[in-house]
Amino acid sequence: MKSNKQWLQRHVTDPYVRQAKAQGYRSRSAFKLLQIDAKEKILKPGQLVVDLGAAPGGWSQVAAGKVKPSGRVIAIDLLPIAPISGVTTLKGDFRGAALLDALAGAKAAVVLSDLSPNLSGIGNVDQARALELITAAIDFCCKVLKPEGVFVLKAFHGEAFKEVLQLLGRTFEKVKVVKPLASRGESAETYVVARGVGAL
Repeated sequence: MKSNKQWLQRHVTDPYVRQAKAQGYRSRSAFKLLQIDAKEKILKPGQLVVDLGAAPGGWSQVAAGKVKPSGRVIAIDLLPIAPISGVTTLKGDFRGAALLDALAGAKAAVVLSDLSPNLSGIGNVDQARALELITAAIDFCCKVLKPEGVFVLKAFHGEAFKEVLQLLGRTFEKVKVVKPLASRGESAETYVVARGVGAL
């Protein structure tokens, strides 16, 4: 229970949690994407953006704000996502047909992936599950991302991280690891920005 209390205490005093509430974002992770975008200049008006593992919708909110008025965001998650202005939300697995059907042959400028497996607490099992999801997300990028498109994904430091970078390096021309300030220092999570799909 102690760790729960610590988490709650940290969550309540977290400046990004407070900022998210004040600015109407659904999650503190919105600031991670805002900070990555400020550095990497990923999101632009008029783009088609796909958000994988989107619930509760913080990243989709940021993306919708950046691509408007003529851009589109398609968000998918196994969990339901409450409606967001400028976002098409889908409930389901991104590996299924629904997402490709929604794209209807259109190519995305940006694919965002904040995917996380259901964590078991067993390190190597969680790493393997995360790697499986990332591999599927990379396959998805090969199908739908424009050649000059950008893939932003969450990854975790650990045994599989090197494998993730190798996989990205084989598929994309440029791969850059970024750790936004809003990502807690003690967290193993990090983010990778990959550009130029089809380097194979």
